[in-house]
Amino acid sequence: MSNRQALTSATTWVVKIGSSLLTDDGKGLNHASMAGWVEDIAALRKAGCDVVLVSSGAVAEGVSRLGMKGRPTAIHEQQAAAAVGQMGLIQAWESKFKDFDLHTAQILLTHDDLSNRKRYLNARTTLTTLLDLGVVPVVNENDTVVTDEICFGDNDTLAGLVANLINADAMVILTDQDGLYDADPRTNPDASLVTQARCDDERLFDFAGTSHGALGRGGMLTKVQAARLAARSGTLTCIVNGRASGILAKLQGGEQFGTVLLPESGPLAARKQWLASHLKEKGVLTLDAGAVNVLRHSGKSLLPVGIKAVKGNFQRGEVVSCVDESGVAIARGLVNYNSDEAAKIIGHSSEKIFDLLGYEGEHEIIHRDNLVLL
Repeated sequence: MSNRQALTSATTWVVKIGSSLLTDDGKGLNHASMAGWVEDIAALRKAGCDVVLVSSGAVAEGVSRLGMKGRPTAIHEQQAAAAVGQMGLIQAWESKFKDFDLHTAQILLTHDDLSNRKRYLNARTTLTTLLDLGVVPVVNENDTVVTDEICFGDNDTLAGLVANLINADAMVILTDQDGLYDADPRTNPDASLVTQARCDDERLFDFAGTSHGALGRGGMLTKVQAARLAARSGTLTCIVNGRASGILAKLQGGEQFGTVLLPESGPLAARKQWLASHLKEKGVLTLDAGAVNVLRHSGKSLLPVGIKAVKGNFQRGEVVSCVDESGVAIARGLVNYNSDEAAKIIGHSSEKIFDLLGYEGEHEIIHRDNLVLL
């Protein structure tokens, strides 16, 4: 099946719309464009597709309503702008979907909601139940309470995690550019559009650079990272210009636009998707070359003998990152020991755990069922 056929056959969609599109580069909500996107989503719904809308724009709309000169830097001012802007944002979406007799639901999330296993499952159940009821969920980060420690960083990342939550077939990121280029088209007239690539192609990060807009927090780099997140549930990602008329309907009809990023493999098991979705770990385990090789190629558990160093303060059952000796992240998993216990047993064989700790614990620092490669 080609990438375009995959889009036409997709039955579960995540559609993410950024701040610059939604607020016409900060002038206020672009109601005409919103109406066009809603019409497209209504057509997808009529064709039997489930759609979750990930909508930025709360802070930007609040900035506009409050007459601020730009996105504030102080966290309390950002939260105040989000509180004001979210009111107008959700009202606008609700009224436009009502024109097509579609119900909407507001879902506000923080990273903490998805880091906790129980709350993660609750969020998934809520979203899937809403979709079963024919509702279009409108998801945004809960900017009114979020802090740097628990934020997603941008709604591209949030969209990728939502794709994992509902096992989406396709994630469409609507942006103000035609897609991903192999160079910055604003400064390089020879830049070419990347029409298709695999999510694991390392060149994508060089192509994406570090550009971002004044109103939003993301750029093309965050979109590539989001595509990698979404790929963990086998989700195809399309990065496309949201200003093109009827863009969602055209994609669903098989027309070629933007950049399609293909998942490199089949979906991970649901539990490992949750593990992979953790963006902030409680600690770090540094592995020797042998342990890295075992994890990458043998699918075995992580034993204490292969660990060279422990960093952080964590408890049994919390998520830690596993890195190689140069600091590159290799895996993520749930530890069987707290940080003090782990520090005592690393570098030793599992048979010595009793002598070192005074009790018989698990032979593995992280069992393979609780470990996911990155």
